[in-house]
Amino acid sequence: QVRFVESGGGLVQPGGSLTLSCQASEFTVGNYAMGWFRQVPGKAREGVLCIDRSDGITYYMDSVMGRFTISRDNAKNTLYLQMNSLKPEDTAVYYCTADTRGMLPLRFSPEYWGQGTQVTVSS
Repeated sequence: QVRFVESGGGLVQPGGSLTLSCQASEFTVGNYAMGWFRQVPGKAREGVLCIDRSDGITYYMDSVMGRFTISRDNAKNTLYLQMNSLKPEDTAVYYCTADTRGMLPLRFSPEYWGQGTQVTVSS
């Protein structure tokens, strides 16, 4: 059964950094498009950024460019989200996503979702 488990969330002060991890089971992270979404209470989930099969990165949010980056370790079968210079508006539940169908479905309706991990940016 395909499964994604996120970890690394928590409370961080503004300007701080966090790295989220997404461990995959029954799914090879290096073979497919994967991404990160986030959701704040009362709003729909939004795409943050993604990585394609060739490790090309696409940002869905201008507000995180230059601060967030996505990467993966194929040996560990794990996807990462490195978040720097965090702001209070980055507070959200962050979800790892994946799609075997490609980048466009991943952007609008990901095939797979992790359970989410809470990131809170506050002093």
